[in-house]
Amino acid sequence: MFEALKGIKILDLTSVVVGPVATWRLSQYGAEVIKIEHPTGDLMRGLGGKSPSGQHSGTYLHLNRGKRNLCLDLKSPYANSITEKLIGWCDVVIANMRPDALERLGLGPKVIQSKHPEKIYCLISGYGTEGPYAGLPTYDSVLQGVSGIAGLSQLRDGKPAYVPMLICDHVVGEITSGAIMAAIIDRFKTGKGAFVEVPMFETMATFVLQEHLAQKSFEPPVGPVGDLRLLSPHNQPVKTKDGYISFTINTDPQVQAFLKATDRSELLNDPRFQSVASRAEFVNEWFEVRGAALLTKTTQEWLNTLRAVDIPAMPCHTIDSLVKDPHLNQVNLLSSENHPLEGKTVVIRSSIKNNGRYAPVNSFAQPKGHDTLMILKELGYNEKEIAEIIDTKAAYTYEV
Repeated sequence: MFEALKGIKILDLTSVVVGPVATWRLSQYGAEVIKIEHPTGDLMRGLGGKSPSGQHSGTYLHLNRGKRNLCLDLKSPYANSITEKLIGWCDVVIANMRPDALERLGLGPKVIQSKHPEKIYCLISGYGTEGPYAGLPTYDSVLQGVSGIAGLSQLRDGKPAYVPMLICDHVVGEITSGAIMAAIIDRFKTGKGAFVEVPMFETMATFVLQEHLAQKSFEPPVGPVGDLRLLSPHNQPVKTKDGYISFTINTDPQVQAFLKATDRSELLNDPRFQSVASRAEFVNEWFEVRGAALLTKTTQEWLNTLRAVDIPAMPCHTIDSLVKDPHLNQVNLLSSENHPLEGKTVVIRSSIKNNGRYAPVNSFAQPKGHDTLMILKELGYNEKEIAEIIDTKAAYTYEV
């Protein structure tokens, strides 16, 4: 599986998070990814936090493993011949620039597909190429707002709130990699290219509506919107004597075991809590019982108690405790390596396993222009031509 895309070249015109997530995943399956980076650098090199050299934030390092780096000023007229050769050389072009910017550069889907109908062109955009929002700029937090994700907190807590991670970028990036894989498979069957569009707003709105349109999925509606279990203010990690614990109770046997384990046997015969249907009807009352603090024991003591009666339960980690989790340590999710500019860095491997083997971690995220000279040579430029390209500042090369 991890060589499924061996021989497939991907021209990566993406930056920040959503596109790099997609191309990182494709590199896990064996694709050769050529990341085109502007001389000023991908915004995530600095936006993702500090680093020893100031050039590779932790986020940038993790999302750009296994990619070759060609530093190219796409606005330079001298870059046109390079991009033409790159497009002819590659099988897939993926971009997450605004559509009008791509058109100005001559790198829009219509131009490329008219010249290269066999290519797969993937455009990740905020709002697609149709509709009143088409072409508008966006970021993850904006998408969390307009897709209704932040509004879920408003239903629960009375005010909207963002998920404190770039959830839209990660979800859409993974979906994009699957869409590109499907287009590649189709090309193997038909020999034809494709224009794959992944609009982030529609994608995330679909996620929210699939789960929370709920009772309004019917005509006429049979109740309000929202999964009331998930929107309960009591649906939170539960306080223990020394921290927090996360658990979920769904089946009737689990409910009975939970009430006994937490010394609330008086509720065992309460008709509000005796079946899935009754707990759904009295969801607020049930979640108030379920979400009450468990201050008589430590987190570990509650873990032992709840697991003994087959209730799914885990500690509620902070980032600092997550990296020390014994399970993650035993399966070696994290390791370390020496980066040429940043020194010793943490490596996060893929979580996907095939036939007992995890995907390779591949090479470290490269400094800007690390592969410029080699790629230009592979495209057929001689040393004199390469020197001229560098002199015109159409392309930049990494210097130690």
